[in-house]
Formats: sequence, C-alpha cells, structure tokens
Amino acid sequence: MNKRQLGKNGPEITEIGLGAWAIGGSWAWGWGEQEDTASLDTIAAALDAGINWIDTAPVYGLGHSEEVVGKAVKGRRHNVIVATKCGLRWDERRRITNNLHPASIRKECEDSLRRLQTDYIDLYQIHWPHKNIPVEESWGQMTRLVEEGKVRYIGVSNFNIDLLERCQAIQHIDSLQPPYSLVERKLETELLPWCRENETGIIVYSPLQSGLLTGKFSRDFLEDLPEDDWRKKNGNATFREPLFSAVLDFVDGLRPIAAGYEKTVAQLAIAWTLMQAGVSSAIVGARKTEQIKQNAGGADWQISDKDMEKIEQRYQETVGVVSQR
Repeated sequence: MNKRQLGKNGPEITEIGLGAWAIGGSWAWGWGEQEDTASLDTIAAALDAGINWIDTAPVYGLGHSEEVVGKAVKGRRHNVIVATKCGLRWDERRRITNNLHPASIRKECEDSLRRLQTDYIDLYQIHWPHKNIPVEESWGQMTRLVEEGKVRYIGVSNFNIDLLERCQAIQHIDSLQPPYSLVERKLETELLPWCRENETGIIVYSPLQSGLLTGKFSRDFLEDLPEDDWRKKNGNATFREPLFSAVLDFVDGLRPIAAGYEKTVAQLAIAWTLMQAGVSSAIVGARKTEQIKQNAGGADWQISDKDMEKIEQRYQETVGVVSQR
C-alpha cells in the first residue's frame, strides 16, 4: 500500500490506517459487543495486508481498545505505528469527562503505555479541546512527553484554527485528526488550507461516515442495529431526518460511478478523501477480517476528474440541498 509522509517531520504512514474505535466493544459511544478474538484477527489481517498504523484511544471501550491493540502488536511492535490520544477520562461509574490538565495528560500517557505494552507512543494526540484549561498548558505537557522519549510525534483532534495557532506558537503540530467524508466537509473551508500552509499532516476519521457511505445502509439496517450501538441511540445529524434520506439518495447515485472502477461505494468514498491535497491518510475502522480487504481497496487508485465532477453534482443535488436549508 502506498505511503505518505505525515506532515513535514512525521513518519511514513499508509494511505489507510486501521481505526480501533469499534473494537473497544460496548460503552457510551460504542458499536455494540465485540469479541476480542475477532478484533485480534482483524488487526493481524490489517498488518498482513500492508497497513502500517493503528489509531486508538483510551476512551474506546474505557481502556479495552488499547489493551486489544497492545496484545495484537506484541512481537511486531517496531513495524507498527501506534497512535492514541488523551483528554477523555472516566470514573468508576463509567462517566466520561474531559480533562486536559498537564498532570492528567501525564497520567493518561503512563496508563496508555501500560495498556499498549510499549515504552513509547508513535503519535500522541489531544482527543478534544477543553473550554476552560488553557491549551498552552496542555500542549506544553505534550512537548515534554516528546522530550522525555515517551512520545515520538504529537498532534490534535477536533481543533479549530485558533487552537491550532496557539499550539503552533509553542511547537510544531505534527498532525490534525478531523472528521472528513463525502458528506462531512467542514474541513475544507479553513482547516485544510491551514494544515497545508503549516505542513501539518491530516489524518481524517469517519471517511465512511460511520458506515453510511458503505452502500449497505438503509432504514431497516439502522433499526436492526444493536440497542447499544451509538448510531441508533444518539448518532449525529446524518443518522436523522431529513439528512439521513438525503445521504441514502446520494449513495445510490454513487453506485454506478464506483462500478465503473470495479469498486464498491465504500472504496470510492475512501479514495475521494485521499484525493484531497493535504490529506495524509484516512482512518477506516474494521471489526472483521473480511472488512480489511474491502477497506484496503480504497487506496492506491485515482478517481478521474470527470467522475469527481459527477460526484460533486450528485452531492449538490441531494445532501447539499438539505444542508443549505
């Protein structure tokens, strides 16, 4: 699989990274129960397919996702780039809160190192900003973790321009992790140009819009999801009307375009994100080994300019109409 450099100083990462959100299992924002055996097999299949990096976070399964990743990469750690995050903590009642105090970041880093069974984290990211804790204090702690060798590269997720500027004034931001897909395009207005100008790598999450862009979704499919699947309980606006129907209509229009390349709608959606200048990689989750081959098919190919125009026209006729209301 093709590799791209993460920003100006970062490592060479494959165009697709394995997202480990769903393998965390059942929690407040989980995807339902998940067997660890299936998760371990899935991670092994991803690495065998050439994917060289995994994105996880402590909050995914309240520590469980990191534990599974740690088991999966044991024995091949030096060939795998592991990215995790900090900032979301939980208590004994499984209540999740945001904490970016420097001491909390250090404690989280130590806990992640233990769960991942490693003595360094390749990419450490602030998961979500905090309204009341100055970002300079949090980012300062991140830089100290780099100086101590516990972390190799540092990045942020879900940050706006103001926060990026404040961090950049202290130390270069190696990566930004924002949501980005065919139907979630806020990245394009300010963040994408800023990252290109400042040579900050972009690793996008939810390129398949949490499954909506796989081509498998329908109203019945949504209703049949487990009750503890976050998309059924409290999914974002794309899982609610009127946007839900507009996205399904949009996906139907993508099927013949994807078929022209002998690709699936999901592979087309992944390839589209990778066509955007400045995007280093797309994080794509998987829970089963058979999903790995499907996901990998989104990399290493190009969509023609003509088809990019068709995709844009279809978007404006469906999702764009609803979004502008």
